[in-house]
Amino acid sequence: MHTETIVDVEAFQMRFGDKEIIHDLSFSVNKGEIFGFLGANGAGKTTTIRALLNILQPTAGTLMVAGTRYSPSMAAMLGYLPEQRGLYRNEPILDTLTYFGVMHGLNWTDAKTRALKYLKQVDLAGKAKARFATLSGGEQQKVQLGSTIIHDPALLVLDEPTEALDPVNRALLLDLVTQHRDRGATVILVTHRLDEVEQLCERILILKDGVRAVYGHVDDVKKQFGGRALNDIFLSLHQKGAS
Repeated sequence: MHTETIVDVEAFQMRFGDKEIIHDLSFSVNKGEIFGFLGANGAGKTTTIRALLNILQPTAGTLMVAGTRYSPSMAAMLGYLPEQRGLYRNEPILDTLTYFGVMHGLNWTDAKTRALKYLKQVDLAGKAKARFATLSGGEQQKVQLGSTIIHDPALLVLDEPTEALDPVNRALLLDLVTQHRDRGATVILVTHRLDEVEQLCERILILKDGVRAVYGHVDDVKKQFGGRALNDIFLSLHQKGAS
């Protein structure tokens, strides 16, 4: 049975000067799955995402989204929550979410309706007129995610989406991500939280020093490593001297 893909990366290499950041990386992401993209700091995850979204130009290889090179004209299909974030700090959060909805193709009325619904869903309805800068770190993170998913994108790329959240709000946001997947979206989850990966992801890729170390279905990966938990597998790959 053929599985339709939405992301295809083939023989991707990235060099900055004399330093090779990514070496011969190939993988695909299937439509409708939550895909875990993992690795220690500096492994090359963010570089790969930036190249996939045409922010960086690859040294070699191809990186395709929906069968073509990503371009700004495809913005309506993408929701990207980068590792380094920032919204308009002095604007009311309702206005900010509405603006991002319009930027991704919604009309103003629909965008505002969706923004209000989202703020209610994440217990921020009472702060709709509050400025972003006045919110707590966790509240800001909720607004960031809202700006990413307000237009119901077909592809969500989330880089550490639960950073700065307490367990209750982390569970809430993970539930929102799952709901999005259940409506047909594809999610690439970049995270250090291996428990989140075990809970949500169908398949994973672990990068180590720019090279694909592990790739496949979560259950198959566990079997490959003798039934160990993903956290133990990750640690074993990154122990001093591990190859």
